[in-house]
Amino acid sequence: MPVPSDIEIAREAKMQPISEIGAKIGIPADALLHYGPNKAKISMDFIKSLQDQKDGKLILVTAINPTPAGEGKTTTTVGLGDGLSRIGKKAISCLREPSLGPCFGIKGGAAGGGYAQVVPMEDINLHFTGDFHAITSAHNLLSALIDNHIYWGNELGLDPRRIAWRRALDMNDRALRSIVNSLGGVANGFPREDGFDITVASEVMAIFCLALNMQDLERRLGNIVVGYTRDRVPVTARQMNGDGAMAVLLKDALMPNLVQTIENNPVLIHGGPFANIAHGCNSVLATRTALKLCDYVVTEAGFGADLGAEKFFDIKCRKAGLRPSAAVVVATVRALKMHGSVAKADLQTENVEAVVRGCANLHRHIENVRKFGVPPIVAINKFSTDTDAEIAAVMQAAQDAGTRAILCTHWADGGRGAEELARHVVNVVESAEADYRPLYPDAMPLWDKVKTIATEIYGAADITADNGVRQQFQQLQGDYGHLPVCMAKTQYSFSTDPSLLGAPSGHTVPVRDLRLSAGAEFIVVITGDIMTMPGLPKVPSATHIRINDKGQIEGLF
Repeated sequence: MPVPSDIEIAREAKMQPISEIGAKIGIPADALLHYGPNKAKISMDFIKSLQDQKDGKLILVTAINPTPAGEGKTTTTVGLGDGLSRIGKKAISCLREPSLGPCFGIKGGAAGGGYAQVVPMEDINLHFTGDFHAITSAHNLLSALIDNHIYWGNELGLDPRRIAWRRALDMNDRALRSIVNSLGGVANGFPREDGFDITVASEVMAIFCLALNMQDLERRLGNIVVGYTRDRVPVTARQMNGDGAMAVLLKDALMPNLVQTIENNPVLIHGGPFANIAHGCNSVLATRTALKLCDYVVTEAGFGADLGAEKFFDIKCRKAGLRPSAAVVVATVRALKMHGSVAKADLQTENVEAVVRGCANLHRHIENVRKFGVPPIVAINKFSTDTDAEIAAVMQAAQDAGTRAILCTHWADGGRGAEELARHVVNVVESAEADYRPLYPDAMPLWDKVKTIATEIYGAADITADNGVRQQFQQLQGDYGHLPVCMAKTQYSFSTDPSLLGAPSGHTVPVRDLRLSAGAEFIVVITGDIMTMPGLPKVPSATHIRINDKGQIEGLF
């Protein structure tokens, strides 16, 4: 009998009305703004009423460095939430919203998989409740205001050569990385160099995900530095009078989205920055709301722990005052084989030696999590081709690293397949308080912050930068040296070379550029060849996506 696909499983799900899902965690029906029968936003008035509630325990789900073999971090996040509910805990999962770029590019959707999914899957992976469209519109409104300001006399004296604000689009489109705008004559403005970033890398997305409330959102939007005068004086969105209108466009989007798992457990999906080019975490507002509603909150951070988890700890937790209780590091035997130098075509064959070699990657992630004072737990996301000997090798590697690995079958078995993981997480969380701490203090100079991440988390020997980038460090240090740094780096390796798998050490991390995100309150550090506007592969997923004769979407996931 053929194994059903993710989308076939999702279509068979027996969804409950979203008001019933909300009632399970104490959200009254009148606090839900419905987007159809199975998804809703939670009103800001209700969220404000929760301020005096005690917080639950926060569990991060992260992973080893991703490979084409797959790791299943989102699937594990959903499975763990379902598993906690099955053992009688009041639990909720918090996820990021998928970007259209990967959905139509190469990665596919981001709503979990198998029997550990969030539904309605097609809605979540496409337009959902329109949050990304609102973020894109708010971003591009500011772009339009900048060029309009220059056209009508440039009262603020913006230097067109020093405009820092690019445009945004939620799609992979390499042709838009670098453009020239305002061509076509006097009526169209002053030509200048420009470019697009994917929406998930927009500073508006970061602000959206870090804002505590509507007032904080508008304050942060106003602090965006859009460019500089000829005298290098920064010009902000507030000076452009754009912050108010941008906030209006984001007013409804800022409310967290409530949906459900296949097992009818609550999930908040809100915000969606990539962890390789942004900070990679769901919204602070959704996470803090969940902590007020449930005893256990399971959230994810994008890609491997060197990216998403580091930013979760150093940016999100630092800025939002969150104190995580544990971190689950997801690994698969298949991915560890690839880190142990096995080609994807050979993954079906047992190779314990390759698993052992690949566990060097897992071991470093475990040690890195400990550097933030948070206990690590390993979840082995099981595939049918895994052998007992290979699984035993991963369990031994986790034991050698001072933690425990739990075999999970949530893809095939839903929450039942994550019950053992759930029980172990509860035991770890309840046996001792985590001692969360960021990797570096606010007062550390920017250069040293970047070097600390490179050496402590990536295993590098040093960082390097040309004279122009070193000058950027010096210029930003004065007014913005207290901010954390947000590393933009390939997700596939601890180094900036995506082909260096495993746990490379002693390499140098080249810093190519710095971008000030004054509204988000961090500095983006561009390393290696990373791009903030991805391109499509030779055969994009979009070429396989269509509506069948039954009116159903095919090829999305």
